[in-house]
Amino acid sequence: MPGGLADHRISRQLRRGAALRAQLSFRGAFHLHRLARGRSDSKPRTPPTQVLTTGRSHLNQTGQLFATTTVPVLVPLPGNRPYSYAVPDGMSVQPGSIVQVPLGPRQVAGVVWDGVTDDVDPRKLRSITKVFDCPPLDHTMRRFIDWVADYTLSPPGLVARMALRAPAAFDPEPWIDGIALTDTTPSRLTEARERVLATAAEAPTWARLGLAHAAGVTPSVVDGLIKQGVFERVRLPPPPAVAEPDTSYGRANLNEDQRAAANALAATVAVDGFTATLLEGVTGSGKTEVYFEAVAAALEKGRQVLILLPEIALTQSFIDRFHARFGSPPAEWHSDVPPRQREKVWRQIAEGRVRIVAGARSALFLPFNDLGLIIVDEEHDPAYKQEDRTFYHARDMAVVRASIGAFPIILASATPSVETRVNAASGRYGHVRLTGRFAEAAMPDLSLIDMRSAPPARGRFVSPVLATAIAETVAKGEQALLFLNRRGYAPLTLCRVCGHRFQCLDCSTWLVDHRLRGQLQCHHCGFAVPRPEACPECGTLDHLVACGPGVERIAEEMLTDFPDARTILLSSDLPGGARRLRRELDAIADGEADIVIGTQLVAKGHHFPMMTLVGAIDADLGLANGDPRAAERTFQLLHQVTGRAGRSGGRASRGMIQTWQPEHPVMQAIASGDAKRFYEREVNERERTSLPPFGRLASIIVSANSRREAEEYGRELRRAAPQDAAIEVLGPAEAPLALLRGRHRFRLLVHAPRKAHIQGFLRALIAAAPRPRGSVQMQVDVDPQSFL
Repeated sequence: MPGGLADHRISRQLRRGAALRAQLSFRGAFHLHRLARGRSDSKPRTPPTQVLTTGRSHLNQTGQLFATTTVPVLVPLPGNRPYSYAVPDGMSVQPGSIVQVPLGPRQVAGVVWDGVTDDVDPRKLRSITKVFDCPPLDHTMRRFIDWVADYTLSPPGLVARMALRAPAAFDPEPWIDGIALTDTTPSRLTEARERVLATAAEAPTWARLGLAHAAGVTPSVVDGLIKQGVFERVRLPPPPAVAEPDTSYGRANLNEDQRAAANALAATVAVDGFTATLLEGVTGSGKTEVYFEAVAAALEKGRQVLILLPEIALTQSFIDRFHARFGSPPAEWHSDVPPRQREKVWRQIAEGRVRIVAGARSALFLPFNDLGLIIVDEEHDPAYKQEDRTFYHARDMAVVRASIGAFPIILASATPSVETRVNAASGRYGHVRLTGRFAEAAMPDLSLIDMRSAPPARGRFVSPVLATAIAETVAKGEQALLFLNRRGYAPLTLCRVCGHRFQCLDCSTWLVDHRLRGQLQCHHCGFAVPRPEACPECGTLDHLVACGPGVERIAEEMLTDFPDARTILLSSDLPGGARRLRRELDAIADGEADIVIGTQLVAKGHHFPMMTLVGAIDADLGLANGDPRAAERTFQLLHQVTGRAGRSGGRASRGMIQTWQPEHPVMQAIASGDAKRFYEREVNERERTSLPPFGRLASIIVSANSRREAEEYGRELRRAAPQDAAIEVLGPAEAPLALLRGRHRFRLLVHAPRKAHIQGFLRALIAAAPRPRGSVQMQVDVDPQSFL
């Protein structure tokens, strides 16, 4: 039933009297609940291009004026299709128009969508209440939203909500007060006034305080000139979120290899149409400077550019490099951007005033006016996968958006994902390579430290071999980086007397000891308790022991062994957040630290000229799970982190990897530097087992308040699976993370051939299964990246 009709019936019942209002409030909620569960088989549709205007009008039974024209409106709620609304007399809308519509007792924002409405008498529908003065979502953006919803089996309303993240920006930005020079001459010309007049002549209009600041005078000087009529008051448009980039500002001095790569990328921009290109280069090869030339080519064509970055921690160093090349920063889009700035950026992107955006994965859903190029930096990074509400992989969806918009996309990485390498090898993607480091810097010498033959002392975690290398590095005035992908002080705390282990009350995980905060914390749900002095089980004092290392414990060990060294600890959960992290990264780059200890956020994108030693503390950590991508991710992480060493020419550098499995293929590949051999082995193994990209996976996660409910519904889903000899359904099995935020979890895994229509199979399975009951919830993840 369309939304407008349901709400109209409610309004009719409301006239029966105040006594029914409480009952109707429940019925209205129930109506909306039924509507939100509507059809799940929506397909991308070809939109009409005409403007929708009203025709003849009618009065409904309440005397309200309704038009005969109806339109579908997609609202940012978990509904599976647009709702039908009437267009009032005199209002004009078109597909993509952002409007305000009544939904139950609320007014919500929505988008006029493509396609036809239900066959409902317009007089029975509620009307659109407002058309926002905002550029409409264009045809390619609407197709993209439909495509993402169809591919991920997500309600299109929830996908559309990601494109409507700044509701305060739907109305135009207010103009500001300004001043402009007149022909009037001041009665008395002082030195300060001369400076003001000289500065004002450089531009036709100024903001009052801006002119005073630029001229180096107090605002009262400008005010005096305004009173004498030297300046007149004018209205100025809102200032730009960022300055216009200058493509000729700071062209990099590229070497022959880089120039050839830059020309190849710029050529893909020059030709209209979709292309996907992998830019592969060793760490420190200058990939960023190379793809900046493609960015310049797109800007010179008058197009907008989107650069996706996996981590907020990478944003500042990237912005500094961008500013050096183009004379101004790009607009930023990530969770640390203040709300008002986000609204300004969103609006000016829609208007085409912001030419380039650097942001996290959510920037993919910004309403670009004329997007002409997407760059996905560190395309292999798992942070591009969103696993909340709408499950999607930003790298893959970026390729789709470029394909729909018919413009190029560049995927950059030193360690590309297996999927991207296979696409490049098969010819689906272009492949541009950078084989040498910038300024002839040498790659680090890599070696394995066999922890079986060179173990650390009792209670320590750094091998004597690595400790000696650290001492030599610090003595030469160079920097050492110790990498451990584990936050906090220790991953487990237990009692020596009774064996009690501190576990999260809501998740099946141990509490991580954070000494700097004095807390034991769960890294999944955020539950935390003060670090106790006594065991809560047996009451024994001073017998709690930390098991295993985290970065805080490694930092403690370094401070003990090297008390005179300047030591910095980098971790995303330390006090101070992103600002502190940026300051510390700048300090490291400026040589203000001797020993750096960090998690994976130090593994990519940073340039530390004085870094000549990198040590991986527990290189085997990522191999200890059943994830089919475990070997690939471990190789990528170790390759990236060891690549932080030796990025400045003239200094010999080393990478030392502590491992208990030196014979493992990943460790051998890292030590030998033979990435090609590793990828060949990994690709062959994926092909043999029909894993992505040679097969397709989808996971169904069932959760409930009780283990029994979750398991029973998982079995019902399994029994409802269509009979298909080519598609296999595994499970349900208890998830490795069996309890998360108080909910018990079971997983089913769907394994299909590459060409199978896995979405159709999943829809048939869900349609045949009973609806979730009670506390049971179900989530579908097409192309899963995590198997926890």
